[in-house]
Amino acid sequence: MKVLVLAIHPDMNNSAVNKAWTEELKNHDEITVRELYKEYPDGKIDAEKERQLCEQYDRIVFQFPLYWYSAPPLLKTWMDHVLAYGWAYGSKGKALHGKELLLAVSVGAGEDAYQAGGSNHFSLSELLRPFQAMANFTGMTYLPAFAMYGVSSADAAAIRDNAKRLADYIKKPF
Repeated sequence: MKVLVLAIHPDMNNSAVNKAWTEELKNHDEITVRELYKEYPDGKIDAEKERQLCEQYDRIVFQFPLYWYSAPPLLKTWMDHVLAYGWAYGSKGKALHGKELLLAVSVGAGEDAYQAGGSNHFSLSELLRPFQAMANFTGMTYLPAFAMYGVSSADAAAIRDNAKRLADYIKKPF
């Protein structure tokens, strides 16, 4: 299985978790990692290039920190430009059919904050629902998300361990 990871963090060098995830994933031959903020520092997505890349992979991973209960803006820009009518959806838009979508999300607060009765009132799964809807709409199989909660207080050993678990998770069959 060929895996494409789109790492989307606007300040990757200063991100303990997403940086560790990216560095770990780059050690695996079956995983290709692309850092979108490095690829497109001006925010102008080369949609045709991205489409050609997506077509080459079986599983696509969006890796990002949770920003205001969603993803960083460049991921939304990527989706707006890449997921075009006639390619990703519509009567002839079948390019993503049968591919898998997996989200790898880093979250500042602990898991207890993301549940009914928690300080954020919603589970992470509920907050990520628009990505599941996008996967359904484009004919992709939406896989259970991988999350690291409590990143703002995680130590280096926990982050390294989590990065290894992410690599194993991304590669496993579902």
